[in-house]
Amino acid sequence: MSQSHALSDDQVAGELKKMTAFIHQEALEKAKEIHIKADEEFAIEKSKLVRQETDSIDGTYTKKFKQASMSQQITRSTVANKTRLKVLSARQELLDDLFEQARGRLSEVAKDKKRYQTILKGLILEGAYALNENKIAVRARKEDYDVVRKAIKEVETEYKDSIGKPVTIELDEKNPQPKDSAGGVSIVGGNGRIDINNTLEERLRLLESDALPVVRTILFGKNENRRFYD
Repeated sequence: MSQSHALSDDQVAGELKKMTAFIHQEALEKAKEIHIKADEEFAIEKSKLVRQETDSIDGTYTKKFKQASMSQQITRSTVANKTRLKVLSARQELLDDLFEQARGRLSEVAKDKKRYQTILKGLILEGAYALNENKIAVRARKEDYDVVRKAIKEVETEYKDSIGKPVTIELDEKNPQPKDSAGGVSIVGGNGRIDINNTLEERLRLLESDALPVVRTILFGKNENRRFYD
């Protein structure tokens, strides 16, 4: 037969004290776990926020750096283009001035009669070859008639020697060149339908157009950026 023993008050108090101590210990350990977990989660979240902010700062810096680089490139290109345009403008002004001076000196060509006669001969002969006709006419300034007649005789002789057939060249005194002309001649053929303008003004204009690239190269050197030439 079993026999039950009742716990004394001291025993009950001791058991309660043990249970209280156990619960307290469990609570402390649980609180420690919660604290450790909270610290870990805080560290993770902190690291995440720091990484996000770092990425944001890096992205902003990269964007601003690209913007600054682009702005610098645009500025450099703008300055280079403006400088290039200024250089080209200055060069063109120099060339324009060069040919303007040449135009101003055209009237001096006719002063040296011997040299002028040689020039007229070449201009008339060029027109005669181009027309290739038996009879042509030459128009000149009235003041040049004497020297033009001498040039015509030389042309007729040289043309026959060169081509093997004669050419008759008539001085058209009914239609002289304007008084303000610097000199030169017009060679007329095709029964008056073809007029080759070989005045000094026209030859300088052609020279300005055709020889300008050569003159530009002589004055300023070869353009390294140019890939094609006429």
